[in-house]
Amino acid sequence: MKPGFIYILTNYKNTTLYIGVTSNLPQRIIEHKEKKYQNSFSARYNLNKLVYYEQFQMIGDAIAREKQLKGGSRANKVDLINSLNPKWEDLFDSIENLMTL
Repeated sequence: MKPGFIYILTNYKNTTLYIGVTSNLPQRIIEHKEKKYQNSFSARYNLNKLVYYEQFQMIGDAIAREKQLKGGSRANKVDLINSLNPKWEDLFDSIENLMTL
């Protein structure tokens, strides 16, 4: 199986959260930033700031984690982001050269 990532995006004011899963995080974030899918939720709400991500050895584990996070409360998601990125900075520059496992 392929490796995978889960990620959380937000907008400039950190008001809306989006959770996604992918096998190529840098490429997927570029697609969000360029609004490749113009009618998507992330494009409509201008969600292009990467504030959190996790890497998994298998995409199936990433998908399971995505479902777990989507089922949780906003407060839990905010706590998760704050635990690793308390300033809610865009982490894109730190993952540009990230290779999959």
